[in-house]
Amino acid sequence: MVASEGRRSIWRSRRWLVLPLLGALTLAGCGDFRRFETASIPSSTPAAKPVRPAVQSPAAEREHERILATYGGAYDDPKLEALITSTVDRLVAASDRPDLTYKVTILNSGAVNAFALPTGQLYVTRGLVALASDTSELSSVLSHEMAHVLAKHAAIREDQARQAALVTRVVTDMGTDPEMTALALAKTKLSMASFSRQQELEADGIGVGISARAQFDPYGASRFLTAMERNAALKAGRGGDGRSQDFLASHPATPERVRNAQNNARQYASAEQTAKGERDRETYLNAIDNIVYGEDPSEGFVRGRRFLHPKLGFTFQVPESFTLDNTAQAVIGVREGGNQAMRFDVVRVPAEQSLGDYLNSGWMENVDRSSTEELSINGFPAASVSARGDQWQFKVYALRFGSDVYRFIFATRQKSAESDRNSRDTVNSFRRLTLDEIQAARPLRIKVITVQPGDTVESLSHRMAGVDRPLERFRVLNGLEANATVKPRDLVKIVVD
Repeated sequence: MVASEGRRSIWRSRRWLVLPLLGALTLAGCGDFRRFETASIPSSTPAAKPVRPAVQSPAAEREHERILATYGGAYDDPKLEALITSTVDRLVAASDRPDLTYKVTILNSGAVNAFALPTGQLYVTRGLVALASDTSELSSVLSHEMAHVLAKHAAIREDQARQAALVTRVVTDMGTDPEMTALALAKTKLSMASFSRQQELEADGIGVGISARAQFDPYGASRFLTAMERNAALKAGRGGDGRSQDFLASHPATPERVRNAQNNARQYASAEQTAKGERDRETYLNAIDNIVYGEDPSEGFVRGRRFLHPKLGFTFQVPESFTLDNTAQAVIGVREGGNQAMRFDVVRVPAEQSLGDYLNSGWMENVDRSSTEELSINGFPAASVSARGDQWQFKVYALRFGSDVYRFIFATRQKSAESDRNSRDTVNSFRRLTLDEIQAARPLRIKVITVQPGDTVESLSHRMAGVDRPLERFRVLNGLEANATVKPRDLVKIVVD
């Protein structure tokens, strides 16, 4: 979504899929989200050796800046940086290439993610850091990303992608036998997917070895992969697998990776010997105490059914039975059952163009021009129009707030009084935030506390603030299985506001 001239993106990016049903309506000319901050993108925070690799190409610099822009910039936390510095130094010394230099950037994103550039630039999100429960789990992630660099996976992947592009071009040009063409393309995709899975599993094996030689618990990788699996299931809103079981997925299924990591760990220590490997839980939890959790309010955030953007000064709320998600391109709302959905974004509309004219300007198809209506919503100029796709019916609103125009797109499989009411109620809830609301908007944080006599998993979960399903989330955050309990003097993580 494109914002006002001279401003940067406002929405923190995440790796969500764009809602497929909204793709049923062609949105020609709509932009992506941009952060409205006037400050420049913050530079990365050095963790590990504070020197960049000797050769830093312009392409790598551009990729680094793109990553910062996509993931909310760098997250500044000296205590956490110090922990990562010491961890990476130990891993580098234990690797096959202790002469290599790495630079780790903590990204200001609640997403659980980590990746590496071939130059030795490593990235971890604060969401990943918050999910890990001890230093050995963090070391497993860092050593895995180091392994990608050591094995030159990125360069190999680029060569493979070029080969796939060539095959695609050749078989497309052939064009005489549709079945043969489809088969050739399918084999290429399978080869690419298998190659990527092989890379991930190879990096897991190398990473476990590095962690073990650095005297970290080699089972940290399998524990953290399990935590990621449980976190994905919780995110999906159900107890089972939260991911699509797609054979062509670019990464192996987490259960496969867990088994692989466990098998690798057994080469270095049996289950009974695991205690000899360092977990360093207390040091780790002390380092992440007070880390920001989830979304950063300065870039807009979801609280239940409400979206708030303190910096821009507005809020709106979706009806009951809807869930909200703040994604890279838009705020997405989906009704339970999936028969209604909403997209909220910002678009560029010239000041001299009326909102009604914008809605009828050709950026979407099958518009019922006779349905165009000029409106005023809580004092803000607005307009609405109806449109129809193959399987979905749409109601679209454009609303001018200051110098920006925001767009609500509502989709329903079958138009009804309820769907009309849901769209109207959502749009009519759009309003300016009060000064008190802006001042009260602050990020959620991880707080590390000591379990007291009488505390239980249930009672501690009641102290969680601002999160859904607090009991399940408490267990996931602390690596506790369904029937696990806590003991006095244990250190545990809770989320507070």
